[in-house]
Amino acid sequence: MSAGRILVVEDNPLNLKLVRDVLTVSGYEVVAAPSGEEGVSLAQTCEPDLVLMDIQLPGIDGYEALRMLRENRGLDAVPVVALTAFAMREDRERASSAGFDGYLGKPISVRDLALQVSGFLRDGRVDAS
Repeated sequence: MSAGRILVVEDNPLNLKLVRDVLTVSGYEVVAAPSGEEGVSLAQTCEPDLVLMDIQLPGIDGYEALRMLRENRGLDAVPVVALTAFAMREDRERASSAGFDGYLGKPISVRDLALQVSGFLRDGRVDAS
């Protein structure tokens, strides 16, 4: 039994591999999508417990994908966390204002990722540094 199903929407294969490896070792089931459109579509069928969403994606960006997830009655309560290299305070505020439930900056901390994900699953919204 997994610790939870995490949908990772990330177009960079190296970042995706890192997140997948860390979370899989920590007992999570990881489902991946390389674009916002595919992430929204996959979320409707895979029933994620949490979505980690890159902001800069091919096609629709993470903000538009978040908006589409929030409009879906079955997905509107799933925590969605911004996963981005944009690390300025204004970027965090924009993500929060857009409705993201949290923010994880890149580069991804291998040491902290599983604990941060656990916090998002437990609390729904965590201010992770």
